[in-house]
Amino acid sequence: MKVLLTGVLLTIPVAAIIGGTFGMHAAPAVVGFGLAATIIQVVAVAAAKPAVDRSFDRFMVRWGVGMGLRLVGLALFVTAVLWRPDVFPPLPTALGFLGVLIPLLFMEPRFLK
Repeated sequence: MKVLLTGVLLTIPVAAIIGGTFGMHAAPAVVGFGLAATIIQVVAVAAAKPAVDRSFDRFMVRWGVGMGLRLVGLALFVTAVLWRPDVFPPLPTALGFLGVLIPLLFMEPRFLK
């Protein structure tokens, strides 16, 4: 729940800053990929949390699942930008995705406690 709330609270200022910089036409893509990053991080933390107190091998497998999900998010970004660059402008969309995902990734150890 903390991850979801933090991700949504990060998405709002990221969308406002990027929307103000690149124009409001980019805001829906930024919000969409900010929320996608939030969902990816929620699932990644949910996958890794049960294995925190278990063996290192088990934790690394579950952490690897989370990293795989982040790669799926990257593939989703590339697909969206190549499919509809008018709706998903590359730079604002990338900044929206990474502007939410990277802070959540750095906060992951706190979420796993």
